[in-house]
Amino acid sequence: MKNSYKNLIHQSYSFPREGFDMQDGHLTFYGISLKKLIKKYGTPFRFIYLPKIAEQINKARELFNNAIKENSYGGKYNFCYCTKSNHFFHVINEALKHKVDLETSSSFDIDLILSLYKKGILDKGIKLIHNGYKTEDYLKKIKKLNELGFSNSIVILDSENELERLLEIGSKTKFRIGLRMAVNEEAQSAYYTSRLGIPPAGITEFFKSKILNDKRVELKMLHFFVDSGIKDTPYFWGEFQKAVQLYIELKKESANLDSFNLGGGFPISNHLGFEYDYKYIVNEIIKNISKACNANKLPEPDLFTEFGKYTVGESGAIIFQVLEQKTQNDTETWYIIDNSLLNTIPDAWALQEKFILLPVNKWQNEYHRVHIGGISCDHTDYYNSEDLNQEVLLPSYSNNDKEPLYLGFFHTGAYQDAVSGYGGIKHCLIPSPRHIIIDRDKNGNITDTVYREEQSAEDMFNILGY
Repeated sequence: MKNSYKNLIHQSYSFPREGFDMQDGHLTFYGISLKKLIKKYGTPFRFIYLPKIAEQINKARELFNNAIKENSYGGKYNFCYCTKSNHFFHVINEALKHKVDLETSSSFDIDLILSLYKKGILDKGIKLIHNGYKTEDYLKKIKKLNELGFSNSIVILDSENELERLLEIGSKTKFRIGLRMAVNEEAQSAYYTSRLGIPPAGITEFFKSKILNDKRVELKMLHFFVDSGIKDTPYFWGEFQKAVQLYIELKKESANLDSFNLGGGFPISNHLGFEYDYKYIVNEIIKNISKACNANKLPEPDLFTEFGKYTVGESGAIIFQVLEQKTQNDTETWYIIDNSLLNTIPDAWALQEKFILLPVNKWQNEYHRVHIGGISCDHTDYYNSEDLNQEVLLPSYSNNDKEPLYLGFFHTGAYQDAVSGYGGIKHCLIPSPRHIIIDRDKNGNITDTVYREEQSAEDMFNILGY
């Protein structure tokens, strides 16, 4: 039996699977012919598939609202999109079409909010959650929002000191605030307690002494965030239960507190065998909050989630051509692609994130183990392991083949451009690739447009002062 790449995938996974299928021997992504895109635009290019954003938003809402109904839960669910995961206008505009609220993390995010407001894309009733360290400029812009009439703007205090600085700036209208609970980090972390938030042991006393009787502020939210995300692990449930008990403690002292922010996102698929019981997790979250509130005869809070990677991660992909294969010794074969992995998927080397990696063509060829290398001069510009198999297996080919081998890294829609600095100066002056927006018209037909061409030498030299 031929050890073809196609046989490997079909024996190892359930394939086709959501988003991925084959057409005329070439890979498709949500019905998009990658072969046609390659022929039209060449490589490398990255694209964002906008309909997937709406799908993720609707999926999360359905999960939470169904669980709320099943558990007779008294609070409402609010979906917030984290702007930092992907700041592009076409991404945020797509999310706002589906009535999401927004989370900000820096001073310049407020400028983004004001720009969207001036364009008429959002209104003053939108719920805004302000996270991150509050610089002087950040606090002043939050004040501006407050006085403009953004009545659902909530400042999440990251420390007790931020309250003092917020009150020093002052406002003609009352500030709505939230308190972020500092969590213990996972056992393998380099430190024990997160630098973010206020230690839970002192939060209730801080509220009673500094917030309760101050008419300039109103406590609306307890913010709980685990950096590793919402996962079915003893660590997550342990920190979650601490946050629920803290909410109960605070609610007994505060009539205005009515919201619980479940920070930390849902995971996304990073290999073809990915499984995650979203329904079970959501139901357990709501059931546990409801149980605690009912036991203490308290109303259940409105729930907020801050989903960034979950919202946009699975909508993105980057397509490369393999320029050459190099056999360096008896066991190592390198596929050299036409850009730099350091520049295009920085999460892979900076955070050891894994992505779905699939060839676009040559599925009938036999497979073998390879390392993927970028064209930069840096020895760390490579990708050689997947989350499930711990190695990269791809079709073999000859450098003399008429058709090159094309590779796609999928579910790269969150953070890659933000971390690498889209449009700036890249390692070895290797340019940012062409950026394509893919959508569907009202009849469901696929449309593709170039958002930005590949970065030019002139673009980079202007930045560098030449």
